[in-house]
Amino acid sequence: MAMVEGVEARGTHHCETTALGVLLRHEGLDLSEPMLFGLGSGLSFVYWDGKGMPFPFIGGRVKPFELTRNLAARLGLTLTTQETTSPRKAWENVAAPIDAGRPVGLQLDCYHLDYFRSKVHFGGHVVAMYGYDEHDAYLVDTDQQGGAVRTSRAALAMARAERGPMTARHRSFTITLPARPLSWQDRIVPAIRDCADAFLAAPIANLGYRGIGKAGRQVPGWLRRAGEPRRDLPQAALLMEQGGTGGALFRVLYRDFLDECTRLIDDDDLRAGHRLYAEAAVLWARVSSLIAKAGETGDAGHLEEAGVILHDLARIEEEAMQALRRL
Repeated sequence: MAMVEGVEARGTHHCETTALGVLLRHEGLDLSEPMLFGLGSGLSFVYWDGKGMPFPFIGGRVKPFELTRNLAARLGLTLTTQETTSPRKAWENVAAPIDAGRPVGLQLDCYHLDYFRSKVHFGGHVVAMYGYDEHDAYLVDTDQQGGAVRTSRAALAMARAERGPMTARHRSFTITLPARPLSWQDRIVPAIRDCADAFLAAPIANLGYRGIGKAGRQVPGWLRRAGEPRRDLPQAALLMEQGGTGGALFRVLYRDFLDECTRLIDDDDLRAGHRLYAEAAVLWARVSSLIAKAGETGDAGHLEEAGVILHDLARIEEEAMQALRRL
C-alpha cells in the first residue's frame, strides 16, 4: 500500500476545485473553494444543442481543466500534466508521485467509478488521488460523492480510458508552488477582469450573457424538444442546481468568491458585481425549479416563466460583468 499522509477531504461542491484544494493544501497553500474558482476565472455560460444530442446542454463554467490552467498561470504554479494512450504508462504516471509522497489530480469519466451514485457519462470529472493498494485507489471527490472515497483499480482504469465528449487521454497532473510564491491577493483583480472580458466578448451567441439570452428563447420549447420530458427536464434542472455546480449553475460559488473579495478590496464596482451575482444566484435557482416542474407536470407555462427570468439574467449578468471589468 502507498498512501500520502495528511490529505484532507473537505465539504466541497465542485470536482475541479476539490482536487485543486487537495493538491494546493499539500503544497502549503490553503484557499477556500470559492476563491479557487474565482482565481481560476471559472465562471462562464454555454447553451449547446448540437446535432445528435438527446437534449440541450446548459453549462455555467469554463471548459474542463481550463480553470486549473488559469489558476496555475495566475499564481505562478508549476503545473505538470501527463497524457498517454497506454494504460500501463497511465498507471505509472499516477503511482510515481504518490510513491514520492505527493497527491495527483486525474481527469476521467465518472460513469465507471464504483462510488458514484448517478451513472451518467461525464468525461470532464476531476478527482485527487492520494493512495492505492493491490485492489483499490483512494480518491478525494466532492462532498456530494462522499469526500474521501475509494474505487477499484479496474474501475479507475476504465474511467481514465473512456473516450467521448470532454474526455482526456488518461490525464494526470501535479502542482508545485514556486520557491517564492506570488501574493494570491494581488491576483484577484486580474482574475475578475479576465473572467468578465471573456464573458462579455464571447465569440459566438451560445456563450456568455448572449448565451443566457439564447437559452431564454429556447427553454420555452423544451417540452417539444425533449424525447422524455419527465426524465430530461428534471435531470437538466438537477444538474444545474446539484450536479457539482455549488448551486445555481456555479453562481453561488462566484457570489461567495466576490463576497470574500469585498472583505479584501474596497471598491464600489466590486460590491455592485457581488450584489448582482447574489441576485442572479436566486434567479438561477428559480429557473431550475421551474424547469423541473415543467417536466413533472407537462405544463409549458413553467418554461415560459423560466424564459422570462433567463432574459432578466442575461441583463443582470451583463451589468455585473461590466462593473467587474472596471476594477
